[in-house]
Amino acid sequence: MAEYAKRPERVTFSRGYGVCIMGIDGTWRRACLLRAISDHDAILSVEGSIQGLNLKEFFLLLSSTGLAYRRCELVRVNGTEIDVQFLRGKNKKKRPAGVSTQESLMMRERI
Repeated sequence: MAEYAKRPERVTFSRGYGVCIMGIDGTWRRACLLRAISDHDAILSVEGSIQGLNLKEFFLLLSSTGLAYRRCELVRVNGTEIDVQFLRGKNKKKRPAGVSTQESLMMRERI
């Protein structure tokens, strides 16, 4: 029971949600249906062939304008369905606790 409580909550879409996957270099793009998503991974149904695509690292575009996206890597392929895992960016330099963004910018200018 404790193991179940630790698992991230996954949201499942019965009809799917229209999204796209796109190569890191922007040379390819495929339409997909988002079947399920959590904080760490997602399940997609790809429309069209994924043969020959570099799926080691790619973007999951959650909006048509491309403003909402996640960097992903392929975990598993099952026919037209793929499981992807979200990649985290490099850790950014943290500000001292209690310092606002504006104060930290002013500190940089002084240096």
